Amino acid sequence: MSNIGLIIAERSRDIGDFLVGRLIPFRKKRMIGPFIFIDHMGPTSLGPEKYMDVDQHPHIGLATLTFMLEGEIMHEDSLGTKQRITPGSVNWMIAGKGVSHTERTPSDLRDGRSLVAHGYQIWVALPKELEDIAPQFYHFGADELPQWHNGSTTFKLIAGNGYGKTSPVPVHSPLFMVEIKTVEDYVLDTSNELYGEIGICVVEGTIVACDNEINKGNILVSKVSDVCNIKVKANSHILLFGGEPFSEERHIYWNFVSHDKNKIDEAKQAWKNKTFPMMQTDRTYVPLPR
Repeated sequence: MSNIGLIIAERSRDIGDFLVGRLIPFRKKRMIGPFIFIDHMGPTSLGPEKYMDVDQHPHIGLATLTFMLEGEIMHEDSLGTKQRITPGSVNWMIAGKGVSHTERTPSDLRDGRSLVAHGYQIWVALPKELEDIAPQFYHFGADELPQWHNGSTTFKLIAGNGYGKTSPVPVHSPLFMVEIKTVEDYVLDTSNELYGEIGICVVEGTIVACDNEINKGNILVSKVSDVCNIKVKANSHILLFGGEPFSEERHIYWNFVSHDKNKIDEAKQAWKNKTFPMMQTDRTYVPLPR
C-alpha cells in the first residue's frame, strides 16, 4: 500500500475468443467491498466471422452485473429469461442457489457488419445468509438509473446507494457503483457521499491522487475515508465500485462463490453430473475446469 492506496493494473485473461482485462480478484486484494470479480471486456472488434458466444455456464452465491459501454449482448438463462442489453443499461442476475446462462451477440447483428463489444462483467458476492436464495433476473434501461450533473460533470448511479440517491437495482448489501464522465477537470470528493471501500476504475483519461497520475486501465483501491481529494482530468470516464466488506472470507472457484467450500464442491459435482439447473433451449455448455 502506498500513501494513495493500492493501484491495480488490468491483467490480460483469455476467456475463449476474447481477451479481457481482469481487475479483481488480485493477489493483494481479493474483493472491494462485496465486489469479488470485475472484468473489463474489450473494446473488442466483432464480425463478420467472429462474434461473442459465451456458452452455458453456472453460478452460485453471487449476483452478476453486466454494464455495456458499446455494443449489445443477448442474455439467456435457466430461468427462461431472454434479455438484450444495450449501452448504458444493466442486467442484474441473482444466482443464489444456482443458475446457468449464456451471453451471445444477438442473431440479428450477425449479418457481416463490423461490431464493437465493450463493457464490464461484474460479480457481487451475496451475504452468507442469502447465498441460497432463489435465482432472479432484472433488467433496467439506461433511463431508469439515477443521473445528474455537477457543472459539466455527469454522474450515473448504476447500483446501490450514493450521493443521496438509490438505484433501482435490487442489491443485498451496502454497496455502490457510479459512472462519472468529465468535460473539464473535476475535483472528486467522496466523503459523506459513499461508504465503505472504494475502487476508482479509469476507463478513459486520467485521475490524479496525492500527486500521482493514474491512467486508463488501472484501478485505485482505498477506504473511502482515506481517499484524498482526487482530480479527474478533462474528458475522462471513470467507474466507482465498492461498499461495506463482509466479515467472512469468500471462496471462489471458477464461477462459484461462497463462504462455505462445501457448497462450492456440491456445485462442482452438480455441474459435472449435469444435475445443476440448466437451460432447455441451449444445450451447449462449458465443462468444469480440470
